[in-house]
Amino acid sequence: SATIRLLPHDISMIAHIYKSLRKPDAYLYLRDKDAFTLVPDIVRNPLGVLEFVMSLELSEGRKLARADAAVVRSNLVERGYYLQVPPSVLDPLVAGGVGDG
Repeated sequence: SATIRLLPHDISMIAHIYKSLRKPDAYLYLRDKDAFTLVPDIVRNPLGVLEFVMSLELSEGRKLARADAAVVRSNLVERGYYLQVPPSVLDPLVAGGVGDG
């Protein structure tokens, strides 16, 4: 039988946000503080050293500057992390061509 996961719109959750010191404007959101083991190496390694920025409540109607809060919440529930990168960084990440730059 299939399991259906629903994310109630009225719940709030805490996201723990880290910035990459290697990739400008790249931010990693984690469901659990310092839970870097949730992030696959192919996503984590190109980011280099991560610096904690803040913990933020993601409630219904919350607006984020560069990400859709509903998408962030969904990723945190499903995967435990969300990676926010500027569009210029995204293509190399997807292609697997990110190295030290």
